[in-house]
Order: sequence, then structure tokens, then C-alpha cells
Amino acid sequence: MHNDSTQVAEASSTLSAKMRRGDLFAEKCPSRDVLKHVTSRWGVLILVALLGGTHRFSDLRRKTAGVSERMLAQTLKWLEGDGFVARKAYPVVPPHVEYSLTPLGHEVALKVEALADWIEGNLPQIMAAQPTPED
Repeated sequence: MHNDSTQVAEASSTLSAKMRRGDLFAEKCPSRDVLKHVTSRWGVLILVALLGGTHRFSDLRRKTAGVSERMLAQTLKWLEGDGFVARKAYPVVPPHVEYSLTPLGHEVALKVEALADWIEGNLPQIMAAQPTPED
């Protein structure tokens, strides 16, 4: 007879349980795509920017200096597809589209903001550890 903890351990090791949870180390796990979207340079910056509230496309482009229109649009589509960003289009000419975080997006944005803050806070040590370019 199994106790409750043994049954839980066995259940969590089943294929269906692993598929529901995700297995980041598995080559074909869909969580890898989500990780790529959230932790890409532009994904992080967009999520952190949207923590400040709703933004139009042009506002996000200005805020995330260096991103191309194409890359911004692609990253927003990925984040929207993952359920992190809500897109609201207004039926006006010229088109008016606003982006905001969903509740799930707000949660993940706080996580990547903490990582970005850690990097900023430790940047002098990180830079000191990097090799200097040879003359």
C-alpha cells in the first residue's frame, strides 16, 4: 500500500503530468518557446515597459531604443500568443492599437524586472569579470 506522498510522486512522474507541468530540459517542451519569448532582450524590455501601464506601439518603440519595428511587432505577437500581453485595436484612421499586460503578464513581468534589476545592480562586477578587448 502506498502512502499519499508516494502516490503524488508516482503521479507527477507520468507522461501526462510532465506534459501539463512542462519539462524545460526536454528538447521539444513548449516551455522553451515561452522562455525564449520572455527572456529575449526585447521580451524583457517590453514586459518591464508595460509594467508602467498601457502603451501604444510607437511608445514602446521609443522606450525600447534600438528595436526594429519588425522585431517589436514579432515580440509583441509572441507575448500576446503566450497570454502575457493584451492588444486592443480601436476602429479609427489611422489605426490606434494599445498594449497592456494581462494578469499573467504582470506576474512574469515582475520576475524579469527582478532579473533586470539584479543585472543593473551588479553591472560593475559583471563588467569587471569580462575580458578586456586586446589592443
